[in-house]
Amino acid sequence: MVAVDPPPREEAVAPALKRSSSIERIPEDARRILHRLAGELWGGDVDPSALTVSQLKGAMTNEVFRITWPGGEGDPRKVLVRIYGQGVDVFFDRADEVRTFECMSRHGQGPRLLGRFANGRVEEFINARTLSAADLRDLEISALIAKKLREFHDLDMPGPKNVSLWQRLRRWLEEARGRCSEEECKELQLDKLVDEIAMLESALSVIDQTVGFCHNDLQYGNIMIHEETRQVTLIDYEYGSFNPIAFDIANHFCEMAADYHTATPHVLDFTKYPGIDEQRKFVQNYLSYSGEKPSDAEVERLLDLISKYTLASHLFWGLWGIISAHVNKNIDFEYKEYARQRFDQYWQTKPTILGPN
Repeated sequence: MVAVDPPPREEAVAPALKRSSSIERIPEDARRILHRLAGELWGGDVDPSALTVSQLKGAMTNEVFRITWPGGEGDPRKVLVRIYGQGVDVFFDRADEVRTFECMSRHGQGPRLLGRFANGRVEEFINARTLSAADLRDLEISALIAKKLREFHDLDMPGPKNVSLWQRLRRWLEEARGRCSEEECKELQLDKLVDEIAMLESALSVIDQTVGFCHNDLQYGNIMIHEETRQVTLIDYEYGSFNPIAFDIANHFCEMAADYHTATPHVLDFTKYPGIDEQRKFVQNYLSYSGEKPSDAEVERLLDLISKYTLASHLFWGLWGIISAHVNKNIDFEYKEYARQRFDQYWQTKPTILGPN
């Protein structure tokens, strides 16, 4: 998806752009798509020397490039080229992700898919601003995100409606243990996580809760806003699947500890996790999407669930970080240190959230 300039973790687009006049950075099959698009979209031809290739920094799964060439009367033509990260297909089925992308586009929820090539795709460039870390704390923007997320969760997406979280955690754990050395497994306590995942599933699955189509990666770089209309768009659905909506909100709250556009983008500050008043306001906005005011009991019930699902979020992204450290060598990010922080936060907060064993 695409931004006007500012930032993204997964499809995070950053304020800092690596500029290169060389189209050679783009695979040849993608260049053929760009050539075709020039004629189809704007009735012109692509002059390779006129193209500007800008790498959007902050992405942690794929490499993302903004391609610009001159248009009429100073109006630049732009598209996005996304080159899939090395080895990241271990996290999701790419064919499922493309179907989700196309379905979202039909629902008017994101950019159009303009073309696919062997290791990536070309997307419509949307003229909106990608959020920054600070934007998540803006009360107006937070309310807009809450309402958009409720709309997203209510989408009638095709395919099975089963919760994917627990199966995915088990699959990622198996993948992580298979790639880590015995020393790494011991250091990160991976062998303990089999029982932890089972315990969480047992504790949380018996609770009556709403399941919807979840984004599962709602960090600030995957949220865009049109400055004039204030319309919010959620982008990059690679991790999307049906899950308890409390997990999606919990993950969003955890992302407030991150700023992926610092000198140390992997470092998290969990003192920035939203306080109870901020959480409550978000949940109230989420539940009042249809115009009805939620009861205090509804709000408190969802807040309690969200707190519990933060534990699942820490395991989810901790395992992601460990696997990424072994498979994704193209992105400059300290995946293992990031994973270590998520696991540490799991062990530190578990007794408070679930009580002593």
